[in-house]
Amino acid sequence: MEYKIKSRIWIEAGDNVLVGEGRIRLLKAIEETGSLSKAAKTLKMSYRKAWLLVDAINKTGEQPIVSSSIGGKNGGGTIVTGYGKEIIATFEKINQNCWKFLEQQSNQIKVLQE
Repeated sequence: MEYKIKSRIWIEAGDNVLVGEGRIRLLKAIEETGSLSKAAKTLKMSYRKAWLLVDAINKTGEQPIVSSSIGGKNGGGTIVTGYGKEIIATFEKINQNCWKFLEQQSNQIKVLQE
């Protein structure tokens, strides 16, 4: 039998979730599309849910993580701020390190099976 160790990581600020895998996917989709509505569609998520997640992220962070501009000549848009990009990079590094650690621990279980 093959054993696997699984885990999910999220970062909290106080009692509130700042980011987890789903919120990071949303932030990355915003980066790619430049739009909250397009990011939501990409992830097959309602605009309302995406907006609520972004609002929660911005309220939980020490600085704005996502910034929106309204209409105008070239239309509005949504961007991930520099602070938001740092949060994405930090989360991804922590997540990668966690998976490496869990892989090492899985190897310990394999030794027990031999």
